[in-house]
Amino acid sequence: MKSLLRGLADLVFPPRCIACGNLADDCEDNPFCRSCLSRIHFIRSSICLSCGLPFGAGECKNHLCGECLSSEPCFTVARAVGTYETVLLDAIHRFKYKGSMHVGEALGRFMAQYDYPSLRISDYAMLIPVPLHLKRLRERGFNQSVILAREMARRHSVPMNFSILKRRVWTEPQVTLGKEARKANVRGVFEVTDRGSIKGEKVLLVDDVFTTGSTVKECARLLMESGAAEVGVLTLARAV
Repeated sequence: MKSLLRGLADLVFPPRCIACGNLADDCEDNPFCRSCLSRIHFIRSSICLSCGLPFGAGECKNHLCGECLSSEPCFTVARAVGTYETVLLDAIHRFKYKGSMHVGEALGRFMAQYDYPSLRISDYAMLIPVPLHLKRLRERGFNQSVILAREMARRHSVPMNFSILKRRVWTEPQVTLGKEARKANVRGVFEVTDRGSIKGEKVLLVDDVFTTGSTVKECARLLMESGAAEVGVLTLARAV
């Protein structure tokens, strides 16, 4: 019945590309038209085996990047759909800064159906969205990471817990800071509210963009110290 109603709705209101507004592809999990889809730089290989950083066109094999070799992150693996530019950047900004919820939900479904190298969402016991401070949450009205994680939870039947990780200290937005300042800005600002629920479990952190990785690395460190067996990181986009 649900698929029938969706089909009827598509006949009356054909799905539109969330980037340009033209008719989207006929796949319900693809919110982009073919033209916009072709402009997305999907991240598959060659990439860092750990943090998922995409290498240049000349690389042919996956291997650890210099940063992960010199300082192993607390997460086991980090992956993203594509690079943070052009179509994905515009779509994320519409969602995150202009409050377009239908764009966010479509992006969440897009993340849910993507085939990530060496990461399967269904292998994890829990999805944990990176939290916002209450002040930021009130300003924005929603946590973008929760919207994305909720769509993945529905698709893969993996529970989402948005209260287990809490941001207890308000900090300046990361976007205005350099790499070292970002690390200092997030140190000690998060807390785990229920260690028992993650003890011995594989958990997957969800966020919209992996920039320097300071936020997800701090969250992963805290989750591992709180008893998690493994922490993965999944983001829609990766800044390079």
